[in-house]
Amino acid sequence: MTETTRRSLLAASAAGAAFGALPLATARAQAANTLKIGVLNDMSGLYRDVNGPGSVACTRQAIVDSGIAGRGINVEVLVGDHQNRPDVGVNIARQWIDRDAVDVIIDVPTSSVALAVNTVVREKNKIFLNSSAATSDLTGAQCSPNTIHWTYDTYMLAKSTGGAMVRAGGDTWFFITADYAFGHALERDTSNFIRAAGGRILGSVRTPFPGTTDFSSFLVQAQASRAKVVGLANAGGDTINSIKQAAEFGLTRRGVKLAALLMFISDVHALGLQTAQGLVCTETFYWDLNDRTRAFTQRVLPNMPQGLRPGMAQAGCYSAVLHYLKVAAEMGAAQAKADGAATVARMKAMPTEDDAFGAGSIRADGRRLCPAYLLEVKAPGESRGPWDYYKLLQTTAADEAFRPISEGGCALVRS
Repeated sequence: MTETTRRSLLAASAAGAAFGALPLATARAQAANTLKIGVLNDMSGLYRDVNGPGSVACTRQAIVDSGIAGRGINVEVLVGDHQNRPDVGVNIARQWIDRDAVDVIIDVPTSSVALAVNTVVREKNKIFLNSSAATSDLTGAQCSPNTIHWTYDTYMLAKSTGGAMVRAGGDTWFFITADYAFGHALERDTSNFIRAAGGRILGSVRTPFPGTTDFSSFLVQAQASRAKVVGLANAGGDTINSIKQAAEFGLTRRGVKLAALLMFISDVHALGLQTAQGLVCTETFYWDLNDRTRAFTQRVLPNMPQGLRPGMAQAGCYSAVLHYLKVAAEMGAAQAKADGAATVARMKAMPTEDDAFGAGSIRADGRRLCPAYLLEVKAPGESRGPWDYYKLLQTTAADEAFRPISEGGCALVRS
């Protein structure tokens, strides 16, 4: 039995005991007035620092900041570790919905897991707020009336980071790609932008996921291709290891540019500025971007693990849950629980607004729109203090950052 299952059983037993001590009508009323949110992510593996306990902390901060308790509505948070495995993610999602009456599943990194959970949530008519999986298929061929894709996706990353590298002269590429849905989608979307700009793809290699920490043979192949840019279509611990080993091999000293197509501030922290300096990446949230992002960070920081600053995926959990709770408070808990697709439709109709991302909106295909920031990692001498890691190179407006709605192939969009 997994730790998640044991926790869920204990919670269910405790809830049953509590309800058993109450009159049946009172217990039913309490259940109808309680919203349940399941944070499903990688709590122990490659993406722990990107998501993990930090996403839980940001979810809980959203509940506090929403003031929903003052409206007489209870909110419970469940936590599950999907171990980056679709079968584990699906089993937890089904148990949460069928046994624990979970209304919303939030976060879910690893695109293969997210696509599987997406199907379960639609089948059960609940709500899926995805902050951390990157595949743009969630608002394309696999779009769902029950799902909102919140923080970033492969199209946006490819357009911002990949496009910037090509404009800077990086017109020949070799990809080191994580061998699952996310890596494939990121390589595909970036390749499309490179070719459209007149660039060429000289080769690619797919790396086991999860399953390797040694990228030396893949880096040797990249070097042999003589590509100007090595595109890292991976994330988390894989990105960190790839960049460290590329530095050890001296790739950058030979004039090869590394394109970290998905990199988080926790990755920069793990690498250190000496190794990461000069890397370019795209994020939709940076804790030190403005007064509002700094204020949000200060509120959640005491509950973040090991003093980590929140990254965009974790901030996305905050933003998505806050918006959901605003809508649920307006609808009333019982109505919000009754029909997931109807609640998502109300979420799409209401503009988003929070300290982490500012103003935004949600399209019919479930794509949440926000600006994308092209960032460069500072050199050690440029940093003014702890976690002062990025300088802003350019901003892509919200209505230009993501794939045009007409190009995604989402069945929810009228032609």
